[in-house]
Amino acid sequence: VQLVESGGGLVQAGGSLRLSCAASGRTLSTYNNYAMGWFRQAPEKEREFVAAISWSGVTTYYSDSVKGRFTISRDNAVNTVYLQMNSLKPEDTAVYFCAADGGNILLVRRGEADYWGQGTQVTVSS
Repeated sequence: VQLVESGGGLVQAGGSLRLSCAASGRTLSTYNNYAMGWFRQAPEKEREFVAAISWSGVTTYYSDSVKGRFTISRDNAVNTVYLQMNSLKPEDTAVYFCAADGGNILLVRRGEADYWGQGTQVTVSS
């Protein structure tokens, strides 16, 4: 499975960005369903969980730092997960990574997903 993120960029504090992550690959067709999520890593910091979503979209998880500002969603028809980021803060600056796993959403939430994208840079200026 290949994951390709897009939508990153430079935005002023208080602004919005929408990240996308498209999944592809022959392995993808072997999964009846798969959970997806977003993580981020700021310079000199460890990677941290941002949000996760189940195959159906019914179950979602968010980190406390983004709850109420970010929204994760997905469109299974095009194998894509989105992260709508509103009210951005300078501390949201990081490389954002997409993750996917054919198992339980909790695996994604714990950072144990099988598949990861290369990341997209998000920079929020003050």
